[in-house]
Amino acid sequence: MHPANSIIVFTTLSGLGYGLAVVLGLGFLDPSLESTKLAYLTSLVLISSGLAASLLHLGNAQRAWRALSQWRSSWLSREGVMAIATFVPLTLSATLAIFADRHDVILGFITVFGAVVTVYCTSMIYASLKTVDSWHTKLTPLCFLLFSLAGGFLFASAFLGGNGLVAELLALLFVLLALIAKLVWRKRATTLLPISTPETATGLGFIGKVRLFERPHALDNYLTREMGFRVARKHAAKLLMIAFVFGVVLPILALLLALAIGGGLAAQIALVLGVVAYTLGIFVERWLFFAEAKHAVMNYY
Repeated sequence: MHPANSIIVFTTLSGLGYGLAVVLGLGFLDPSLESTKLAYLTSLVLISSGLAASLLHLGNAQRAWRALSQWRSSWLSREGVMAIATFVPLTLSATLAIFADRHDVILGFITVFGAVVTVYCTSMIYASLKTVDSWHTKLTPLCFLLFSLAGGFLFASAFLGGNGLVAELLALLFVLLALIAKLVWRKRATTLLPISTPETATGLGFIGKVRLFERPHALDNYLTREMGFRVARKHAAKLLMIAFVFGVVLPILALLLALAIGGGLAAQIALVLGVVAYTLGIFVERWLFFAEAKHAVMNYY
């Protein structure tokens, strides 16, 4: 599949923003601290930037509102509805923290619920597609949720300045869980047998092996551009290693260093660098998520 930059930015930034919203909603950060106020603003900026980037992928952004009307049948529509709905309690919580130094428990739990459901809806946009075998699994929403929560606790640890032992331990836990889930996801994706093959697509499998005699179109078209993207195996291997180093190794090292130092400026700098590395790693991971996906329509090309 063609890895559209707007969708990569959308899924990455909004996922990190909602992950941080979960941590804030659970009350891990003291609302009287300036760093907590900045954390609320960061969450809102990440979510807003991600949603704004998603509009760039639409053919006509002026009609984006119509996508919200199909929530009964479309995961994309449900994601849009939940994103807007979650923005309300998150904004109210941010207002209370910034102007009243207060955390409302009820608003916090509503925010947590909305953030988790929104990320789940985002993941189901892809997991519900039976035409892409690697995406069509319960492991896809699991990976999205774990990556989001790991990023949220990493951001929270950085805002706590190395003085949040519980947040750092939970960040370490979720990074490891996300790694395990992604490894299982990749093993399945690289070893599964495709449900749709040239034999099943043409209905000629009873005769024997089917091969393409001639392309349906002489020139490239929308399907070949969007569904026929291919990444070289050697490039995919390099990018996978980059995603692993930046998304797993460096954040874990940053967390362990912060735990060893026990707080202070040095610990905060390490955690900030860990957040930056994790964000870059997720960008690369998400690019591979789309680039390595194979759509069933390419059986005809």
